[in-house]
Amino acid sequence: MHIEPYGPTPRHVETFSYLPQMTPERLRHQIAYLIQSGWAPAIEHTEPEKSLSNFWYLWELPYFGERSVDRVLAELDSCHRANPGHHVRLLGYDNYMQSQGTAFIVHRAGAR
Repeated sequence: MHIEPYGPTPRHVETFSYLPQMTPERLRHQIAYLIQSGWAPAIEHTEPEKSLSNFWYLWELPYFGERSVDRVLAELDSCHRANPGHHVRLLGYDNYMQSQGTAFIVHRAGAR
């Protein structure tokens, strides 16, 4: 997921940012992996110019115990519709390690 450049070089943000845009099927697989790993899905969003900041806006609370890929996809889409000018990323919180197991941008600002 290539981030649009803000100068002479492009910015890459989070896991998978050096790869082509993720297909819907691949996104479903990533969400299923996150859930099967026992990680809590969480959704964050921010303005493109703040994408390298450690502080993104949390979309609702993390979905502790969520088992539905479709529910996570629906919440990602809701966040994107409510914040069309923002990047939207999905995180997976690993309760055992007390850290993020994954984080990647699902919707880029301006992308449909």
